[in-house]
Amino acid sequence: MKEFFDKSLSIFQSDWALVTAGSTDNCNTMTIGWGGLGTLWRKPVCTVYVKPCRYTHSFMDANDYFTVSFFGDEYRSALSVLGTKSGRDGNKIAEVGFDVVPCGESVTFRQAKTTLLCRKIYRQDLSADAMPADVIEKYYTEEAPHTVFIGEVIDIIE
Repeated sequence: MKEFFDKSLSIFQSDWALVTAGSTDNCNTMTIGWGGLGTLWRKPVCTVYVKPCRYTHSFMDANDYFTVSFFGDEYRSALSVLGTKSGRDGNKIAEVGFDVVPCGESVTFRQAKTTLLCRKIYRQDLSADAMPADVIEKYYTEEAPHTVFIGEVIDIIE
């Protein structure tokens, strides 16, 4: 676990990831480039940010567990599709050819090289009132700010 967390400073921005919640019968995923690994309440945690307008947001709210999965470079185009298309409009997971597999109390993808299984321990909507004006202008002119989801990392599957 320590080796994986040592890479945490750049893993989201350079590698991207998928955050996924739900079951093998009903899940949704989206590509994320913002996230972090650290500790909270003496637990290893993964923090992700999901805008309320995203379909995945309702899955994150409805489930106690979620996964964060990382992939090899050969899946970069698939991650691009999963980050731009909505699961509301069709089965984007099947479109990119990913195979949903169980992962503890959540799901991941057979194609993932590393998956973090997380138990949701905190959820909070970001407040625009607490943000600098330049951040609001850059990211939140038309949509509500992200929701922060913090999950205790229960397992790392490689």
